[in-house]
Amino acid sequence: MNYDFDTIVPRRGTNSYKWDTPEEENVLPMWVADMDFRTAPAIIDALQKRVDHGIFGYTKVPETYYDAVVRWFESRHRWRIDPRWIIYTSGVVPALSAIIKALTVPGDKVIVQTPAYNCFYSSIRNDGCELSANNLVYRDGRYSIDFDDLEAKAADPKAKILLLCNPHNPVGRVWTPEELRHIGDICLRNGVFVVADEIHCELTYEGHDYTPFASLSEHFQQNSVTCVSPSKAFNLAGLQIANIIAADEEVRRRIDRAININEVCDVNPFGVIATIAAYNEGETWLDALRKYLRGNYEYLCRFFAKRLPQYPVLPLEGTYLVWIDCRALGIGSDATTLRLQEEQKLMINSGTMYGPGGEGFIRLNIACPRALLADGLERMARVLEQNEE
Repeated sequence: MNYDFDTIVPRRGTNSYKWDTPEEENVLPMWVADMDFRTAPAIIDALQKRVDHGIFGYTKVPETYYDAVVRWFESRHRWRIDPRWIIYTSGVVPALSAIIKALTVPGDKVIVQTPAYNCFYSSIRNDGCELSANNLVYRDGRYSIDFDDLEAKAADPKAKILLLCNPHNPVGRVWTPEELRHIGDICLRNGVFVVADEIHCELTYEGHDYTPFASLSEHFQQNSVTCVSPSKAFNLAGLQIANIIAADEEVRRRIDRAININEVCDVNPFGVIATIAAYNEGETWLDALRKYLRGNYEYLCRFFAKRLPQYPVLPLEGTYLVWIDCRALGIGSDATTLRLQEEQKLMINSGTMYGPGGEGFIRLNIACPRALLADGLERMARVLEQNEE
């Protein structure tokens, strides 16, 4: 089946945080991690049927929801989940906050492999914990884990949690089974619990298969929880639905209590319907999407090779978020993004927002029709080429 990813769908009037006033109509948003594609037709059909019902009160999550989640992860990712392990909530960020609240006390340390998703830092801070940065190693255009440093950070008696981003946002790595086992062994030896943010798990590319951390061993499964959602892969972020998968019964009880304390235990009925449709009927659309995104990345690489070769584009193993080394500019990430916004109305993310190791880099969202990507790259070149003259 053919799916249309090339049609530009106007956003004006639907996303006030992106296009808010008429003078912002020419702003091109290539920053926040959602997509400029209509979601899978099966999801739209399912939501339309729910709209036709006309009653939008509270919802009871049905057994078919759990069945869809379990079937998806077993058939697509070879991970057998007991439906009793699943705790639904309104999003991965609220999930992370509740998990940290459940499994730490103020003053504990949370290990993060930096640069990392910016909301990790706010979740740690809001729960009164302290960041312990296990900086990723950037060498020869690729990131790797500093396992010696991770061992040292995990050995700190105050270290209680490792926030694992798999696939990693923003650097685009899909951690291999060997890397994940090394992480898991270090954490087991040192009594550090793994919280795996695997929200981008469906968005990987050829040669870089996603491995659920918890699927690698029974010990890892008991010493971890996993946060997943269909929101990134199927462009459903506004429907606010996510799942925490926790095999350990006591851990699950504590997280469930924290979710209720944080009052994020109710979910959008449209999110429930969309999740069921995505996992039951969205696979062929998702596979087509991944091919299109890969084509976008290859288009970007060709553009940079020809027009902006002084700025290395990092390999994209997973996600639709491209990490670009702009240190050759010599003006810093914040100044670069500000110039792009002011001079070309192009909105991208500064690397500094991702913590240690992010300075000098920018993050670009390529989940859009290719014509919009081409427009964005031309806007970028007008600034970056001008700087080189």
